Amino acid sequence: QVQLVESGGGSVQAGGSLTLSCAASGFRVRTYCMGWFRQTPGKEREGVASIDIDGSTRYADSVKGRFTISKDNDRNTLALHLNNLKPDDTAMYYCAADPTFSLCLSTQGWIETSGPVYEYNYWGQGTQVTVSS
Repeated sequence: QVQLVESGGGSVQAGGSLTLSCAASGFRVRTYCMGWFRQTPGKEREGVASIDIDGSTRYADSVKGRFTISKDNDRNTLALHLNNLKPDDTAMYYCAADPTFSLCLSTQGWIETSGPVYEYNYWGQGTQVTVSS
């Protein structure tokens, strides 16, 4: 059974840093496309970063240069390092995983098909990040 459990969220002041972690079970992170997303109440979910099976990474423009996604294949975990945090980064952060490689080619979190769009299959419960000014 695939399971993702995030941790590491918290409250920080603007300019501060946090590291989010996502512990994976039921699959190996080295074989899955994985991503981080965030959402605030009343807004659509936003893709933050993705990392594919060979370690290639992609970032949303809003976090490029400040956030870093990484995975530890031995520990079977995914991480997101958040630096120079801004109040606009306040959100619930979720990690996601899926064996479909195409999902990693962008941060949007979905791909077009001949039918409904295909999204990540597996999601964690989220961890809250709050940045004060």
